[in-house]
Parts: sequence; structure tokens; C-alpha cells
Amino acid sequence: MGKLSKLGRVFFAISMAAFGVQSLIYARFAAGPGSGPPWTPAHPFWAYFTAIVSVAVAASIATNIQSRCAAILLAITILLRVLLVYAPKLAANPHDPGPWTSGFELLAMCGTSLVLAGTHPTIKLGRLLFAIPLVVFGVQHFLYAGFVATLVPSWILGHLFWAYFVGVAFVAAAVSIATEMNARLASTLLGIMLFVGAHSSFAQGRCSSA
Repeated sequence: MGKLSKLGRVFFAISMAAFGVQSLIYARFAAGPGSGPPWTPAHPFWAYFTAIVSVAVAASIATNIQSRCAAILLAITILLRVLLVYAPKLAANPHDPGPWTSGFELLAMCGTSLVLAGTHPTIKLGRLLFAIPLVVFGVQHFLYAGFVATLVPSWILGHLFWAYFVGVAFVAAAVSIATEMNARLASTLLGIMLFVGAHSSFAQGRCSSA
């Protein structure tokens, strides 16, 4: 396994652990349905279930103990949530961008989990399930470019340009990953872009709260 793959596993495990803690906090202290983070089930029982699964999977992937089974279990759990919760919302109101964003973010996580499972069939399916959300996110960057531009940190020039640029980058990465043409390069550049974006947003949040 390459160094980048190992680093990706670490980042994914950390993210799942963070989502688990987030779900646990919501289940313990949330005021009511809808007050938690986007992917957290409204009912406390399912929030606890999500927290346990997320933390257990994170530990399994980080330690590489039964990681294949854990990754497949996570993928199935996430896919069921997409189909049972977000698919009906999209069917009822396809013009609402919220379910598109949250639902396909989960689908991308499902694809990542299948890739981490490491078997040839799961990797092929995982690539596809990861690529499809990238197309959705790219289209959203064009449809809602004005709003996306407001999310770009204030110290970066050309907000609207970056909104369109990231949209193009998402679609290009999706095509590359789905067709396996320069997929390693595309995945690496996508990871760097997302990491820089997350770091910039975190830095801006700290500046705003100071």
C-alpha cells in the first residue's frame, strides 16, 4: 500500500471518528429532530447507533483489524440511509439542493468505504459511487455559483472564479476516476484541493470567531 493510500485511510478513519462523536453529542444533548448535523438521524436511538458504528469502523480501519468487513458494513449502512432517507426527499422535491448535497456526500463516503474494502468488485463499484457525487457537486457549483462564491475565504481573490474552477475540477476528477484514466493523479489532486479548502475554511472560521 502506497504512502498516499495509507494517509487516505488515516484521514478517513479520523473523519468517521469525528462523525461518530458528533452523532453521540447530538443524541445526548440535541433539543429535537433536525437540530443535529446533516447526516445525523433525528431519533436519538439511531444517532447512538450511528455513533457506535462510525467509531467502531474508524478504529477498525485505523488499526487494520477486520477493516475489510468494517468497510463493507459501513458502505451498506450508508447506502441504506441514502436510499431510505434522501432518495424519497429528492423524489418529492428535486429542486431542493439540500438533499442533493447531503445525500451525495454520503454516497461518496459509501464509495470510499467500498474502495477501502480492497477487493476488485468493491473497488470498481466504489470508484463509480465516488465519481457520481463529484458530478453532482460540480453541477451545483455552476447552478449556485453565487452562493458558493460566498464560501470562499475572504482573503482569496476572485471568489466567483474559484466557484467555477472547483466545479470544473469536480467533473474532471469524476470522469478520470470513473474511466480509470489518470485516476491516481486525479484522486491525488482532488484530495489536495479538498484538504486545502478544508484548511482555508477552518482558518477563516477561527479568524471570524476571534
